[in-house]
Amino acid sequence: MVSVGTIIWLSSELMFFAALFASYFTIRAVSPELWAQSTEKLNVPFSSVNTTILVLSSVTCQMGVFAAEKGIVGRTGGLLNLKQWGLREWFVLTYIMGAIFIGGQAFEYTELVHEGITIPASSYGTMFYLTTGFHGLHVTGGLIAFLFVLGRTFVARRFTHEQAVTAIVVSYYWHFVDVVWIGLFATIYLLK
Repeated sequence: MVSVGTIIWLSSELMFFAALFASYFTIRAVSPELWAQSTEKLNVPFSSVNTTILVLSSVTCQMGVFAAEKGIVGRTGGLLNLKQWGLREWFVLTYIMGAIFIGGQAFEYTELVHEGITIPASSYGTMFYLTTGFHGLHVTGGLIAFLFVLGRTFVARRFTHEQAVTAIVVSYYWHFVDVVWIGLFATIYLLK
């Protein structure tokens, strides 16, 4: 039931982001010159690296899910032996990669503000910060969920099926956030 509820909730989140995409394309169609000028200021190589980090975090998240499904909470071997990592190690790595992504977005925001792209300055700034900012809030929510799952594995005396389900549900959310970002990245940074 938890998985089904999460999928239904993610469907509503998908509608929220669909509305943001629709707003972005509508406002872009009204003022294409502004978009052309503003998108030149985006640091596409930096954002590409940041995007790669987020997308690869989906891989590490899924590795944690595979470990959870096998009931492997912590590593069974050396720290450098990735084949023997458990849920904790994979989720900590995923958390670090997500935090790096958020840090990269904060850095990018700082650079764009110095370039004059702000919310009150133009409709482009408004849509850029609205879409990427809401996504950043969702990533932050995912990071909090990872901390919850990790904390729960340390507090529990034994790893249960319910904890594995929680890890799986958190992975659904994380994969969703990554897929949404791929769409945002393609829309904002690649479509000229």
